[in-house]
Amino acid sequence: MEVKENEGHPLGNGGKVAVYPKTENEISHILQYANKNGKTVSIVGGGTKRGFGGLIDSADILLSLANLKGIVEHTVGDMTLTVKAGTPFQELQQYLEEHNQKISLDPAWPDYATIGGIIAANESGPKRLAYGSARDAVIGLRVVYPNGKVIRTGGKVVKNVAGYDMNKLFVGSMGTLGVLTEITLKLRPLPKYESNVLLSFTEGDFTEMRSFAAAFLDSQMEPVSLELISPSLAEKLTGEKFYTLAISFEDNESSVHYQESFLKSIQPPKTKMTILAQEKARKFWQSFYTISPNGRVSNQTGETEAVLKIGVVNLDVLKVIRESHLLQDTHNLLIEAHGGLGHGLCQIILRGGSENVISAIQHLRNFVKELNGYAVIKHLPFILRQKIEVWWENPPYFFLFKGIKTKIDPNNILNPKRFVGGI
Repeated sequence: MEVKENEGHPLGNGGKVAVYPKTENEISHILQYANKNGKTVSIVGGGTKRGFGGLIDSADILLSLANLKGIVEHTVGDMTLTVKAGTPFQELQQYLEEHNQKISLDPAWPDYATIGGIIAANESGPKRLAYGSARDAVIGLRVVYPNGKVIRTGGKVVKNVAGYDMNKLFVGSMGTLGVLTEITLKLRPLPKYESNVLLSFTEGDFTEMRSFAAAFLDSQMEPVSLELISPSLAEKLTGEKFYTLAISFEDNESSVHYQESFLKSIQPPKTKMTILAQEKARKFWQSFYTISPNGRVSNQTGETEAVLKIGVVNLDVLKVIRESHLLQDTHNLLIEAHGGLGHGLCQIILRGGSENVISAIQHLRNFVKELNGYAVIKHLPFILRQKIEVWWENPPYFFLFKGIKTKIDPNNILNPKRFVGGI
């Protein structure tokens, strides 16, 4: 096991000493030591989510899973994969491509994000519309508790109905309940054909956008994504500064072309349609997944970077993306936003002066509150996380979170103050 002295980081969530275990047994011994001696432990995988939550600059120990990687078991016929938590996501997809299979998730920064970090944060992307979230992909987990005990949740087969679904307890818990060491996932076959239709609303008519989206969602079409992209983000991705819908299809070629033809038949007037097929569609999404700040890399621009995750009722995404776009001028910021009209999740990326960024976040939270939505800060420098509540308001069921944390981690050593309500 490798041990290094560790330096501070502007995003926090570090450790005075960094340890790099290679086995689950080494992780168990580290946690046993920390638990007995009252040492706090911060967990990191690829580091892409280092700016997500956390009110402690540096724990006693930074537990890196960078060396805990590799495939444990791949059952091709059952379409399941068991993998060590520190394995980068893109490495898994490249391996599975040889077997015409894939993990049905689309996280940001796939070259660096580890499967353990994706599951711990319950991350998903625009294709959540068809794929679901990380919770939907997980069949089973191996977890090391803070006292060093190793447990298994779920199983290794897709049809597993024995007992409570303990997987959901750990997925999205931000590493506050245990260290994920192995994840078993259900797989999907690679699509035989895919395309991405870019529908640009050249006059920015929101009534037209809403009518189109409602009609399309009510149809029998099966898009993989229906993502509204703000003009500033569309300009970066396509070169044209219009509100744009990214509508993806994955199926056999005839089915995809049929759905493209249906889109053409209901295409609103004064819109522009561009169809990206196969490799061009993949390149679009490859660019898309690297637009947000990467916690692994230091920000060299001098600007404050923030990411806000907003959840609203599906078509209220239109209101959120429009409001975020309008804030660019009033708050002197660059704001790049997108949101799924089929699942209601938006991501707002803000860059500029720190006071303007905080003011814009507060404005958007007030706006979203009127829509009965929620807004969580997914990325923000450590010093600013001291000034604004990352998780916003505690949910009514917060007492359950707190009770579970107290039961599993009574000494509060694992990722302290990383999750909702300072858990």
